[in-house]
Amino acid sequence: MKNLKLILSTALAVSAILGIGTASAADLPVYTKAPPPVVAAIYDWSGFYIGLNGGGGWAHKCWDRNTGLNGTFAAAEGCHDPSGGEVGGQFGYRWQTGHWVFGLEAQGDWANLSGSNTSLIIPFVLVNGVPIPLPPNGNRTNINAFGLFTGQLGYAVSNWLLYLKGGAAVVADRYSGFVPATGFVFDSASETRWGGVVGAGVEFGFAAKWSVALEYDHMFMGSNTLDFYSTTVPGLFSRENRIRQDVDLVTVRLNYRFGGPVVAKY
Repeated sequence: MKNLKLILSTALAVSAILGIGTASAADLPVYTKAPPPVVAAIYDWSGFYIGLNGGGGWAHKCWDRNTGLNGTFAAAEGCHDPSGGEVGGQFGYRWQTGHWVFGLEAQGDWANLSGSNTSLIIPFVLVNGVPIPLPPNGNRTNINAFGLFTGQLGYAVSNWLLYLKGGAAVVADRYSGFVPATGFVFDSASETRWGGVVGAGVEFGFAAKWSVALEYDHMFMGSNTLDFYSTTVPGLFSRENRIRQDVDLVTVRLNYRFGGPVVAKY
């Protein structure tokens, strides 16, 4: 009997020990492979890009009538503010170092900026030596196209870019004199004028290679003297005007970059 009790006591003790061991093993943490590190995407503005732009513009034009003899001023004809829309494209290259972004860009746009005013000069005819006033004439300006050739300096914060730009500008202008009462155009002139431009913009990269921007530019086009010729008698000199010009533009731009991919940094 004593041997039986000893065997039972020993069995119970072993079972208790095994039970405790099993419970302790279940409570131990399970070790698995460490999760991969989090990847932080850094937007890189470097590379070539091409894009489209569209928006609107307005200009300020002031006409001064000359005598036609070596550009001698005669009288002011007044000013007007041509306005309208424009659409075009741009191509450029940027390179980024740290937060700073440098770039070069060429832009060309078709435009339809037009405006007119009634001339302050009252035309007249002499009848028996007496000046008889005629209905006033009008002056009209049409900006048909422009181009910008600029350098850029920007500051990038991830996929946001703030930038300034400046350089050369060229504008294609057409001018005409007309009779406001009938719309008849009696003389005209045209030119391609060079000047300067400064601008600023903000650009947002919404995908690895795509970005959208809002930009403002001011073009300093100075003054130029033009000879007008009759539209009814080819080659007949009509008048000489000195025309001052400035142009402002606001455009929305969409760019596709085919260089400088998004870089992953651990």
